[in-house]
Amino acid sequence: PQQRWDARAFYSAEGAQGHANTTQGGFIPDVDAFDNEFFTISPREAAVLDPQQRLLLQTAWRAIEDAGIAPQRLAGTNAGVFIGIMGNEWAQLSVTDYANLTAQAISGNGYCMTANRISYHLDLKGQSLAVDTACSSSLVAVHLAANALLAGECDYALAGGVNVAVTPSLSIFYTQAGLSAPDGRCKPFSADANGIGRGEGVGVVVLRRLEDAIADGQRVYAVIRGTAVNQDGRRNGITAPNRWSQREVIAAAYRRAEVEPEEVTFLEAHGTGTQLGDRIETNALGDLHAGRAKPLAFGSVKGNLGHTEGAAGIAGLIKVALSLHHRMVPASRFAAKENPVLQLADRGLKLLKAPLRLSAKEPAIAGLSSFGLGGTNAHAVLESAPQVTRSSLARAAAAQSGIGAAVFTLTASSPEGLRRNLLVQADTVARQRGRAAAVCWASNEVKTGQRYRYAVAAEDTRDLAEALRAAAEDPSVIGPDVPRPKSRPKPAFLFTGQGSQFPKMTMRLATEAPLYRRFLREADEALRPHVGESVLELIASGDERIHHTGFTQPALFAVGYALARTLGELGIEPAYLLGHSVGEYVAATLAEVFPLDAAAQLIATRGALMQELPAGGGMLSVQADPADLEELIADEPLVGIGAVNGPRSTVLSGDLTALGRIAAALKERRVRSQPLTVSHAFHSPLMQPMLERFAAVAELVGGGVPRVPVYSTVYGRLLAKSEPMDAAYWTRHVSAPVLFADAAERLLEVNPAALIEVGPKPILSSLIRRVGAQPGRRALHPAPKEESGGRDLAAAVAELFRLGVDPEWSALYDEAERRGAAALAPYSFSTAHRYWSHKPVTVLQPDGDDQLGWDAAPWAAEQWTSEQAAEAARRGSQVTDSFAAATVAGDDPVWEAVVSVISQVGDYLPSQISPRSRLYEDLGFDSVMAMELKDRLEARLTGLGSLSTQELLPVMATAGELAEFLRARYESADSQSTTPSEDVEVAR
Repeated sequence: PQQRWDARAFYSAEGAQGHANTTQGGFIPDVDAFDNEFFTISPREAAVLDPQQRLLLQTAWRAIEDAGIAPQRLAGTNAGVFIGIMGNEWAQLSVTDYANLTAQAISGNGYCMTANRISYHLDLKGQSLAVDTACSSSLVAVHLAANALLAGECDYALAGGVNVAVTPSLSIFYTQAGLSAPDGRCKPFSADANGIGRGEGVGVVVLRRLEDAIADGQRVYAVIRGTAVNQDGRRNGITAPNRWSQREVIAAAYRRAEVEPEEVTFLEAHGTGTQLGDRIETNALGDLHAGRAKPLAFGSVKGNLGHTEGAAGIAGLIKVALSLHHRMVPASRFAAKENPVLQLADRGLKLLKAPLRLSAKEPAIAGLSSFGLGGTNAHAVLESAPQVTRSSLARAAAAQSGIGAAVFTLTASSPEGLRRNLLVQADTVARQRGRAAAVCWASNEVKTGQRYRYAVAAEDTRDLAEALRAAAEDPSVIGPDVPRPKSRPKPAFLFTGQGSQFPKMTMRLATEAPLYRRFLREADEALRPHVGESVLELIASGDERIHHTGFTQPALFAVGYALARTLGELGIEPAYLLGHSVGEYVAATLAEVFPLDAAAQLIATRGALMQELPAGGGMLSVQADPADLEELIADEPLVGIGAVNGPRSTVLSGDLTALGRIAAALKERRVRSQPLTVSHAFHSPLMQPMLERFAAVAELVGGGVPRVPVYSTVYGRLLAKSEPMDAAYWTRHVSAPVLFADAAERLLEVNPAALIEVGPKPILSSLIRRVGAQPGRRALHPAPKEESGGRDLAAAVAELFRLGVDPEWSALYDEAERRGAAALAPYSFSTAHRYWSHKPVTVLQPDGDDQLGWDAAPWAAEQWTSEQAAEAARRGSQVTDSFAAATVAGDDPVWEAVVSVISQVGDYLPSQISPRSRLYEDLGFDSVMAMELKDRLEARLTGLGSLSTQELLPVMATAGELAEFLRARYESADSQSTTPSEDVEVAR
């Protein structure tokens, strides 16, 4: 590519000194593209990063995802990173450019940083090292990683390799050493083999101890049985291969793997396609495999990719692992015309001219060689993954989990990243037919943990794909103003009281969701001794006795308890509790005021005693405040305030005749009222006859201090930490008015992230909106309709995830749905930002959608390729040096200075800086950049004096906070000398 070097300047067909004999090779397209925003790396730092570091960052992330793990889950663990790398050409150019050398240039280069940067950005605490043994580097890295795992030094290991050709140096070396193929193609073991063809690549694999991977139910591509590394020692030139050392390293690997040469089914050879190298390698293989009953099939991936040098070993490992996984070994390219000089048949070898199908029943064993230019050799023995079957215990547990629906999740680092990945996943999901559970489970395990969240309930893949495409165009999902959770939200549970019951309530959910059914049965078993029959059977039968108070109250308790426990099992725990009347019993149970059995006895006793009370009582809903009704009820001793549900929403409770008189008086005053369909005058003086008997049971049951904050409707406020919900409390609860509005108002003051109503149908959600709804607060219900099932519960879980809750995803699915999670597309990184030297440029788009671009490499013939120039011209772009023409508008000189300086330090466009921009989390600032920011601010804002790091660092959370601090400094100085200097350059 023109981006690399002027191939014409270094080309000579004869291979003259200082020239290469080929302009061909296998190059990665778009190697300059890097999603620096995803990793919170500033454009300035990204521009000096070795592209090998950039490739490894993105590939490591995708490798972890492919392993079925959200990369954030490894943060803080002892996971190790082992990277093979042979070339460091980027450093040769950037670090020797002394005039432009920066602190970032040093950390952006160096072998160690290829591994260290992965560990840093993923927050991995285990070993982190780079390995350079030339062409065997990445397989040696695998050897070290495997040994670290077996030694218990880490529990996960990322092993990989990378190779990017930035200069023509190695191409010239291969030519001068007589190793370069004029057509740029490796032709392993072919009669046409005439040298090395260079290739680029990056690969990362995730390694674990086999027993741990099986225990966690992870997908295993293949098993590494054993590895070995040795050295050629002194031989006929340091770059010449050694047949006997190659033979010994393979034999050593066989011994460690405890396999005999005859057991190896196929082998991935080093196979560079040089006449000498191929002959020595096949001689070494023949020493071990000659005389086999069945020849050893072998080939080399270098015919496909070229010689990827430091990444060659990982390329071979990936090929072998996938061959074992798919039970198919691909043919070796250029094998049709094998080199007769190698005498393969006599050596027990067979070059793979066609794909080799492996037995689906028997384990297969494969070998893998990688030999270094300087004589360091490595070999690995791999075996197909073992078949793992479910245990009977797991099958038994499966019947107790799942909600009958699934939730697909996706997160990204930006709204645009979310939109891009929604479309990518929609295409992936659309290719999979059937139920969506396996796809959703994979998304829950892998696609979570980033700032911008999306989730949707799903049952089949077709509907899911459509939902993902629709979301990609929905501003409420991918718009710039979509809120991103900053901390774990604190939801409140609201428990519905009497009046919300109906025949067969929540029965569809009980049918579809084993998890909910389990807790409903648990509550039923606790209630049965006190009710005298099964509440669950009563609900399921559609019996109208559900409206009889003796059954209503325990039935509502069972439903509320089961829903709340189901949510808890799904990882949705309440931070605050509020119950309306009998709903407070479920709240108290969740707050561990008393155990389930005690709560069941108390609520069943309450309902039974109320049912025994004589008829003649009722309740009247009035559109008035309690103060407006005092005069009317003053002369009615058998009527009282039953509930205060909100502004101008009061319920009177008491004698029906007295309520009739009050209703007539209200009509004359043109105050609307409505009788409620109830069996008794709850929360009124008419409850007095049952109080003594109820108090006796309450004394036996007892009750403690809530472990979760409870907003009491008896007191209309939060219970103090020392206030128990004891017998006296519950006895008073029977006849005291329900002060829901007061309690709800106090609850809203703590601003819970979500209000989750728990009960058969939503009632309290509308009441609390009248009390004091705030924009942005979500009111949710896991069963909002009479026919609600698992899909509605899943929708509530999805909404809570979007708000920042991290559910316990495994509880959503049964064990069968969690087995063999479907493969999803890896994260789609942005390719909008391009970097190809230490000096980025900016493409200023007329529509305001500015993109960071790249300038040409310092040794290139032209600054822009024709494609780049055409694209810039097509979009009407003006290309300028980074921010050389950038200006900041506005009448706030302090804010202008802050934006200007942040832009300079990080090479950001001023339009990318807002008051909410977080310097560390969003803009990739570190201590070095913070010091430069301090120096530039002091120079720009004359009169501030010296800014100490102690006072500056705490106010650097966001750009807005930094500006506020600086404004305060100006105001305290009260001097015109602190006016920002106008003659300080905005651009670097």
